[in-house]
Amino acid sequence: MRLYHHPFSFNARRAVMTALHLQAPVELVLIDLASQEHLKPEFLALNPNHKVPVLEDGDFHLWGSCAIMQYLAEKTPSQSLYPTQIRSRADVNRWLFWSAQHLTPAVGILGWEHAVKGILGLGAADPAEVERGERQFAELASILDSHLAERMYVCGPELTLADLALAAPLGHAGPARLTLAPYAHLNRWLHQVQDLDAWKKTALPA
Repeated sequence: MRLYHHPFSFNARRAVMTALHLQAPVELVLIDLASQEHLKPEFLALNPNHKVPVLEDGDFHLWGSCAIMQYLAEKTPSQSLYPTQIRSRADVNRWLFWSAQHLTPAVGILGWEHAVKGILGLGAADPAEVERGERQFAELASILDSHLAERMYVCGPELTLADLALAAPLGHAGPARLTLAPYAHLNRWLHQVQDLDAWKKTALPA
């Protein structure tokens, strides 16, 4: 299997962390976003959405970071990241979807305004957009912090795909200027995830 990724994409990072944690037989293939490699016909044949990550498993091409995470877990015997019991799995799915639909877009707003626009020479951050991103992130961080008050990990006492999915965008706390200090339970949980080898191996360059 091949997993196409870029280290600055937190969507790609959650998939790469999953592969590493599962010790899945995956070849990591770097896609150079700066040179617009993701817009070339060869890559568009893998993913017409021109985004990373993409998993290639023979003639099967899978895009969507959470779908890739689930697929890798399903292919790994005796794994514990993605439970098989129906309610436990539904709980993990709930947080995968919440991450994709709510937390990741909120972090994306702040990452775009505070970091990406400057890299691309697109001018200063838009105060209205920054305010919108900060408002959304504060609400979502409060929800996650409250949920973690009596839990070691997001879905209980053990690490699951939900933890990797939710932690990945928070790895951009610095560039996105996320305010994490008020959330004690979130920070305790995040530090646990950051102690994982899979997190350390995918850490952003200093």
